[in-house]
Amino acid sequence: MSDTPTPGVRQFTVGADDEGVRLDRWFKRHLPQVGFATVSRWARTGQIRVDGKRAKPEDRLTAGQVLRVPPGGESTDRPKPKRRPPTAEQLEQAEAMLIQRTDAALVLNKPPGLATQGGTGTHMHVDALLDAFADEDEPRPRLVHRLDKDTSGVLLIARTPGSAAFFSKRFSGRSAKKIYWALVVGVPDVDDGTIDAPLAKQPGTGGEKMHVDTENGQPARTRYRVIDRVGNRAAWVELQPLTGRTHQLRVHLAAIGHPIVGDGKYGGQEAFLTGSISRKMHLHARRLIIDAPGGGSIDATAELPEHFAASMEQLGFDPATSKAEPEKGPPPPGREAKKQAARQHAKQYRKARKGERRGRGAQPRKSGK
Repeated sequence: MSDTPTPGVRQFTVGADDEGVRLDRWFKRHLPQVGFATVSRWARTGQIRVDGKRAKPEDRLTAGQVLRVPPGGESTDRPKPKRRPPTAEQLEQAEAMLIQRTDAALVLNKPPGLATQGGTGTHMHVDALLDAFADEDEPRPRLVHRLDKDTSGVLLIARTPGSAAFFSKRFSGRSAKKIYWALVVGVPDVDDGTIDAPLAKQPGTGGEKMHVDTENGQPARTRYRVIDRVGNRAAWVELQPLTGRTHQLRVHLAAIGHPIVGDGKYGGQEAFLTGSISRKMHLHARRLIIDAPGGGSIDATAELPEHFAASMEQLGFDPATSKAEPEKGPPPPGREAKKQAARQHAKQYRKARKGERRGRGAQPRKSGK
């Protein structure tokens, strides 16, 4: 919302979705035709004001603040990009993926074989389909986490800049619960356990492949649970990544000698079962539980893709056997320390109060006149 009390001067009220955003990022979101150099010059000369005060490009804004912007600044060589309307095929593909829609998020069931983002030679991907979910006057939905190209399942998309920042913090802070299903070759010796193996980029692969590196790798932990098995041939496992490293689940399972069925990149030829079991990768993001802006949570479950469901049926696995419940685990770092400190403070307080009562009891009683 804006009004112009002085001809040419613009005023904007910072919205809730822009809470905490940097001033220069605000311009990129709302006035992309004004270049960074212009924003810096306006800030340096005091032409940009926030609640009447001078501001720097790196200053963070608060909802409700009034932003004063001088006239002009538009770069003639940088017109505001126009969205290309999605084709009928893209609209159909986008709607087919949609599981749930809220004011803050879109929850999709990403099919296997579809990349999350574009890259060299990759033109069809989830990010390219997001225009199908917003009108021209609405903010473009944006990715806040990723799934590998050949991994299927729950993918959360933020509908506004504010919700994108909110969800990104939940993913980076590990408060979001992600539960995956996988079919693996063989059966782990331990039915319920945690794989703790640091990961790093494998030299000579250009960063395309990860490996276990106990000396220089970043910490990586995966909780797993065997749901069912077919003799010693294969097992259906439930996985919960406790950290978020690239290809973490795939590398960890291969490292313990039970590669995900169809994952030739990390399991080689041993990752493929004989018979009619599909050679596609059998890794599926089954369930996501994450806090929602404004309270409550989003709890979404994605149905299995056709090849995974067919393999489950052929191996005799019943999807109803698992509800994909997340491990509760320990509280977030710092929380237990705070609780311990609170308990210690309460203990000391009770001890002090007890001493006061004893002291009062030892004092001589005053007699009346």
